[in-house]
Amino acid sequence: MKRHQVTIVDIAQQLNLSKSTVSRVLTGHPSVSEKTRKAVMELAEKMDYQRNMLSISLLNKKSNTIGIIVPEFMSSYFPQVIIGAQEIAAQEGYNTIICHSNEHYETEVANTKLMLANQVDGVLVSLTKETRNFDHLKVFERKGIPIVFFNRVCEDMSVPKVVVDDYEGAFRAVEHLIKRNKKRIAHLAGPDSLPISVKRLRGYRDALKKYEIPVDEELIIPYDLTLTKVKIYVNHLLQLDNPPDAIFAINDPTAIEALRIIRKKGLRVPEDIAVVGFSNDYVSELIDPPLTTVSQPVKEIGSTAARLLIDQINRDISEWKSIIRVLKTELIIRKSS
Repeated sequence: MKRHQVTIVDIAQQLNLSKSTVSRVLTGHPSVSEKTRKAVMELAEKMDYQRNMLSISLLNKKSNTIGIIVPEFMSSYFPQVIIGAQEIAAQEGYNTIICHSNEHYETEVANTKLMLANQVDGVLVSLTKETRNFDHLKVFERKGIPIVFFNRVCEDMSVPKVVVDDYEGAFRAVEHLIKRNKKRIAHLAGPDSLPISVKRLRGYRDALKKYEIPVDEELIIPYDLTLTKVKIYVNHLLQLDNPPDAIFAINDPTAIEALRIIRKKGLRVPEDIAVVGFSNDYVSELIDPPLTTVSQPVKEIGSTAARLLIDQINRDISEWKSIIRVLKTELIIRKSS
């Protein structure tokens, strides 16, 4: 038997009030007496009334909902960002819709369409590794819907962005390896479509340059972040006539997979080959040996991005176009180096 959906009309009839009065109470309108407000809210709770958020959004031109689009859940990075963002959203009275693009451009495009269909007030986005066309994201700009990028950002759009100092983090990671007397440092790099990959590669190169260590292009392997390929690349590096004595990886999942392969080869870490990652994933401290990594203030990235987004929603978007928040990283030294 289909359950009857309680409506504003039902509440109005029970209390002998007009529909407009009940609607004003349920949407938080101030021009209602406290006695009426209390009666409506008590009956609404008793009758298990569920607000029609779409109807309310059409009336208010605001859904009190923000969207979050992330490219992967492979590590703890993006879940932690989401937690930071949701905490701020909840404090400010916003619900969240979360979409996972699974590193596919087409899925990301579909996610943006879903956000538009749900009439979000704004959206937080971290791009997929495949994204090179940004037309689907520029729709938000054209419609006046605030957008904030974090971590993997679109540099072609003049909207707020929240990033960490990827260059500095990479530089310090490679400098640490050099100070551990490592001279043949390989870099498992990310795709050049991502600004974070470009900045981390530049930090790697500049650290070698500072300490007058020649850059060997044979030791730099950009890849598409598909972990099944790490075995191929690490085995290739270890089979070189002059193999590396250290690996700096684009992120922790890559570094952890590299560690697993190196140990299966019977090599000692860090004596034969050291490994450093980037992001300080939860697992990095639990593996054997624990992974040296560049820690990012992950929850702060989420909370900072959410605050910027809500500020945009509540103000003139043009005031916020040039904002770029760059947060600091920290090198966490563990036994892998």
